[in-house]
Amino acid sequence: MLGKNKSSASDTDARVKVGTILGDGTVFEGDLRAPEAVRIDGTVNGNCTCEKELIIGKNGHVKGNISAQHVIISGRVEGDIAAQGKLELLSTGKLVGNISARSLVIDEDASFDGRCTMSQGEGPVKKIGMTQTETAGENDPARK
Repeated sequence: MLGKNKSSASDTDARVKVGTILGDGTVFEGDLRAPEAVRIDGTVNGNCTCEKELIIGKNGHVKGNISAQHVIISGRVEGDIAAQGKLELLSTGKLVGNISARSLVIDEDASFDGRCTMSQGEGPVKKIGMTQTETAGENDPARK
């Protein structure tokens, strides 16, 4: 359609150099850590930490927490996500878990069940699962 600029996981692949790919049908058990962009089209049963982008394809499934610079979901995630930049939940994406991110985009027909905390500016992203008193207590000189 003219004038429509819909993002998709395949559009993102053209812009991002993906260093690690977990193919469709692959099952990874354990925590995944990568210094580069990662694309998941299989299943990860464990936490994912990525210094750059984490892309979860349409058939991708993550059962665990995610920490990355940017996260794009068109598959399924069951766990909390901490994105230092933008989190995109595309129309085929499903997320059950809490979000902490600077920027959030949720497409029509996407599914999100959880809480979202948005941060502003250059400070650190708020830790997931902390209450307001715990967050306020982090800056208390008496606690250091």
